[in-house]
Amino acid sequence: MATPSSVNDLLDRADRAREAGRGEVAARLYDQVAAQCREQGDLAGWTQAVLGAASLYVFGAEPGKLPAQLYDVLARTTDDEPRARLAAALARCWAYAGQSPRAARFADEAVQHAERVSRPGLLVDCLDAALAAHWGPDELDVRRSLATRLDEVAAHVLAPDARLQAHLWGLQVACEVLDVPAMNRQLRALEMLGQESPRALFFAASRRLMLDLLHGRTDTADRLTHLAAHAAEQAALADSWMVLKGMQGYSAAFSGDTARCAAGAAECEAFALAEGITVIAAEAAFLWVCAGDLDRARTLVHTFHGSVLADLPRDVNWLLTLQCVLEAALAVADRDIVAEATRLLGPYEGRAVINAGAVMFHGITDDPLGRAAALLGDPEESARLRARALGTYQRLGAPWWQARLASWAPPQTTGVATGPERVHLHPTPGGLWLVGAEASATALRELRGFGYLRELVRRPGLPVVALDLVGGGSGVVSESGLGELVDEQALHAYRQRLRELEQEVAEADEWSDLGRLEAARTERDALLDEIARSAGLGGRPRTSGSSQERARVAVKKAISAALDRIATIDEPLARRLRNDIHTGLSCTYQPAPGGDPVVWVLD
Repeated sequence: MATPSSVNDLLDRADRAREAGRGEVAARLYDQVAAQCREQGDLAGWTQAVLGAASLYVFGAEPGKLPAQLYDVLARTTDDEPRARLAAALARCWAYAGQSPRAARFADEAVQHAERVSRPGLLVDCLDAALAAHWGPDELDVRRSLATRLDEVAAHVLAPDARLQAHLWGLQVACEVLDVPAMNRQLRALEMLGQESPRALFFAASRRLMLDLLHGRTDTADRLTHLAAHAAEQAALADSWMVLKGMQGYSAAFSGDTARCAAGAAECEAFALAEGITVIAAEAAFLWVCAGDLDRARTLVHTFHGSVLADLPRDVNWLLTLQCVLEAALAVADRDIVAEATRLLGPYEGRAVINAGAVMFHGITDDPLGRAAALLGDPEESARLRARALGTYQRLGAPWWQARLASWAPPQTTGVATGPERVHLHPTPGGLWLVGAEASATALRELRGFGYLRELVRRPGLPVVALDLVGGGSGVVSESGLGELVDEQALHAYRQRLRELEQEVAEADEWSDLGRLEAARTERDALLDEIARSAGLGGRPRTSGSSQERARVAVKKAISAALDRIATIDEPLARRLRNDIHTGLSCTYQPAPGGDPVVWVLD
């Protein structure tokens, strides 16, 4: 029969093994203690043993007999504090195993018991379990509420681990709602906490890499990975190796290191197949695409045929799994998987996809959904989603994702009459404009000239007064100017002198008098510039300082700037508009006769 001292000795040995990172040794010792205490009816020792075993559980792995062990003790426990701890551990166990519905009721029970005990540290732990249990795609509002409450409770707790839980959930929710200031604030808090705790330092370093890669920085990857690995070793974190492998694989993917990316993909695939973890298989498929090995990606995508996607549990990994599978299916043109993933992911357009715990940013659902719409034959939906995704990436400062989507072109069809080209020129939500041919339209920051261009192409062949363009059709009052730049008599003299100079140029050219020819041409060009500056439409004297003149100059400059911006993403379109748009006191869009037909999408 085991004595209390021998039980305590075994528990101490198990705790030391866990703290030293020897998880397998610790697990055996905890299991031995649990069996002995169960036989002897030692509820306190039994409770401590199963909670210790729960602390070793690796996210996403098969939980084995652990849930049964926890429940066995919970059913025999009546005191609020141990019931709260056991229910919280059981909730996390089921949540990490992808069984959120089972987890939720234990998480709610844990919070209720913790509230009765009135110990902030215990309530922090139970709220953490509740957040893990409510991590599905349809529970974002629940997470926001729980994370806010967790932050309020943890703010007055000294224990670093309690504040760590609050900041991690704050970062997770900030990433999900794309609140960039909150993301930066929570990450800074994690880094400050890392000065107190190696566990916090591990999370700070790994999540800093997530944000750096989001913002296009790959130069910090090696330093942050090394820092995270050292901190994980100090803190003896059981599942840190998974995060470290992810840091290496994704930094290689975003930096274009295909060899390292392929190595990471192979490790993910081997682990996914060995443990039967669907989400890691999906991530491996995405990494194989980034590594350029479409055959390996296609093999993994094939495993998602049948009812696999439809049967996915709607838990923490649901959005991530669908996003990665859709990305890989698009790369290998698997239309069946693209169609099924689109059907499931479609209701969640506009959502950010984050690997559990904000380990890695996986883009916006609009991004692969837009490309999928093109493959499935809906170009208008594709353009809408693509524009919104580009706008979001631009707002976030996510250059890798933005550049990849901006350079994407839909699959080309052959042998099918496509009709007139559709060209977008209209505002989108968020202060951006969608500009360009439908297949490659790009979201650009708003320029005043885009609005002028849109009003002109809306009325082909019809003159629009520049003053009306500036006023947006609001009836701007015409103000007189400071007077004509030159009077009618001066203009008449200029034109008379031009006629004389034309004769001189012809004579000098005929007699090969190069000196006289150059002088006549110089004077002629100067006069032409002066007349152009001084005369408006129909050769009438132009006034200085009038509202019409100011509008003419403003519209010309704004349209010129807009065309220059368009040229950076679609030079043929910019060239076409330069030929067809005519500015002055009145402006017109006059398409060249016989040119390729265009259908303008203006709203």
